Amino acid sequence: MSQSQIERDSDGIHEQNPGNNGRKLDQEFFPDRDSMTLRENGDNSSNEGKDKSSDTKAEKPPARSDGKIELKEADCYDKLGFTFPAWKKWGILSVIFAVQSSMNFNASIYGNAVQPMSMEFGISEQAARVGQAVFLISYAFGCELWAPWSEELGRWPIMQLSLTFVNIWQIPCALAPNFGAMVVGRFLGGISSAGGSVTLGMVADMWEADDQQYAVAFIVLSSVGGSVLGPVVGAFSEAYQNWRWIFWLQLIFGVGVQAMHFFVPETRSAVLVDREAKRRRKAGETNVYGPGELKEHRFSAKEIVTVWVRPFEMFIREPIVLCLSLLSGFSDALIFTFIESYQPVYEQWGFGTVQLGLAFIPLLIGYFICYLTFFPFIRRHTQIRKKDPDALQPEARLYWLLWIAPLETIGLFGFAWTSLGPPHVHWIAPMIFSLLIAMANYGIYMATIDYMIASYGPYSASATGGNGLARDFLAGIAAMYATPFYSNLPKPYTLEYPSTILACIAFCVTIPIYVFYWKGPAIRKRSKFAQTLASDRKATGGRRVSTEGEKATGGHMEQP
Repeated sequence: MSQSQIERDSDGIHEQNPGNNGRKLDQEFFPDRDSMTLRENGDNSSNEGKDKSSDTKAEKPPARSDGKIELKEADCYDKLGFTFPAWKKWGILSVIFAVQSSMNFNASIYGNAVQPMSMEFGISEQAARVGQAVFLISYAFGCELWAPWSEELGRWPIMQLSLTFVNIWQIPCALAPNFGAMVVGRFLGGISSAGGSVTLGMVADMWEADDQQYAVAFIVLSSVGGSVLGPVVGAFSEAYQNWRWIFWLQLIFGVGVQAMHFFVPETRSAVLVDREAKRRRKAGETNVYGPGELKEHRFSAKEIVTVWVRPFEMFIREPIVLCLSLLSGFSDALIFTFIESYQPVYEQWGFGTVQLGLAFIPLLIGYFICYLTFFPFIRRHTQIRKKDPDALQPEARLYWLLWIAPLETIGLFGFAWTSLGPPHVHWIAPMIFSLLIAMANYGIYMATIDYMIASYGPYSASATGGNGLARDFLAGIAAMYATPFYSNLPKPYTLEYPSTILACIAFCVTIPIYVFYWKGPAIRKRSKFAQTLASDRKATGGRRVSTEGEKATGGHMEQP
């Protein structure tokens, strides 16, 4: 193999010492490469970001007809989140980790209140699960409704407002005199949750696409980890406290993370540019204004509708968002349905309430193991991009998922036929297979989110909102059919058949991953919004900025 020959390495497509001949070969095998590759040369440190800013600083733009000059991000790049020192970035991210964990904790701990609540209110357990379904479905739409406002007004005020409402609605749930009040409180709590779309948007605020993967992996871990923390903590509360403590615990957790978040600085680039413009006017540059300040009719009815519609429009019209969100959503619904089998499966070995809660720990271990397995690939990609920023196709970010995704099918099949109970199988066997399922679930969430943030940059909150919509909406639906699914199939394999069916569905759901990996360039070519942002990033020297292109602003898509 010659030095200029293209090879498909263990982590994506790249060239070795590309020369002219290599470029010809590259175009022959991947003709869309130059037009499709997202050139996003990130910086790993504050100083490098400043050097880059000084080297590529844009010329001062001409004044508008009203004499005002719009300040561009290139004019104040050193004031943006991209150039925060590493300790500051990871300090902010650690707080966001706690915030995201609390939101998913709220969604998952409710299950421990179902049985005692049904007894107190005189309703069936299936009826009591409506509170969980309502929360998850409203949470799905809450992510979509809050996300675009964080792009317009900033991450900090939107997250504080969201946390305030979420904490307020815990009180009527904890004091609910009847189940109707509970359902209303859960709906309001779900619709008030900003969710992962805003927290992941903060990653795009502080890291260029080539540097963001460690941060994305960390935040995804908080999301899936919070979902497991709920039933573990909830088991102890259910065993030793009144069911109302389930909601007081959510309030305590929520108030704690809101207090921590209060001290987190703003990261949204457009907001920071506006602040810098105000600072410069005070310093004497009286005609300098930020992009947000120059928007006319910013909060008109039309603009409000446009902002709210943006994530739904991206979900429907953008093939990247639609395909990957549905993939992630179906996977999450499968996992949620499978988790409902824990009680009937582990009760065969005499597990009590606390032991059932502890049975979720293998899921947490699986999430953490998969989190660590992404590190070698992230490091490898970083090294390749340092040599040639164009060396990797965006689909390289999906490579490790090709190997992780089948674990979902394997894990569900294994869990199904180790659910026979004693004396046939030891209880550790289904736990081992549940660990494999957790690894696949983390891998699917991580890879799809990472790909979307890289593709949509400053509008990643709206793009990943589609992912959250699919995951939470389908999980909410699963809350209603999961228990009957594991109770009504024919004997003697009432528990084994449902998990086997889920394994077959998982096999079908993972097929699009391979289609997307190999046919990604053709799919991205149809993504008008991603292509507009990609061309703007090339024009700005690889930076991912939030005021890119008229076609990419104001929530409007480029028309086909």
